[in-house]
Amino acid sequence: MLSQFSTDNKMKVLGELYDFPKDVYPIGRLDYDSEGLLILSNDKKLFDRLLNPKYKHIRSYWVQVEGQMNIFAIEDLKRGVEIKIDSKPYFTKRAQAEIIHEPNSLPERFPPVRYRKTIPTSWINISLTEGKNRQVRKMTAQVGFPCLRLIRHKIEKLELPELIPGKVWEMNKKEIYQKLGLH
Repeated sequence: MLSQFSTDNKMKVLGELYDFPKDVYPIGRLDYDSEGLLILSNDKKLFDRLLNPKYKHIRSYWVQVEGQMNIFAIEDLKRGVEIKIDSKPYFTKRAQAEIIHEPNSLPERFPPVRYRKTIPTSWINISLTEGKNRQVRKMTAQVGFPCLRLIRHKIEKLELPELIPGKVWEMNKKEIYQKLGLH
């Protein structure tokens, strides 16, 4: 689904999930092929805190990649890699990255991730403080492991309670500010 409320094509949008107030908008985006946590709000302070690059808030992703991820690629991701942004070279900032087991109780992806009998897949957890367009996908491809599935599971200390596609849950201002370290 698109991380927006309206579209001129036949793609699903956020407005189909819930009857949101008219002044609520997504804070940040997930590309059409990505899954996971997306915060929607009408709080201007929250927008600034999560969209202004000076705050360097941490976003964490579970990433299924094609191939058996190795420590050399993980070290490259940690140091930062050169990717293209708007057709120009860009060197990513340092990241936290580690090889993990497949996260528990993930829902099936629709459409399913491509499956190749002879090529294994592996999972990593990667945390960034920047959010360039399709950055995680570009980073894993740059180190030789194309991204098959990308799930944002955490923003600062705010985590998905369970992974059910299309689920919406409300949080009060105090609760969300506490999880995001705001005052």
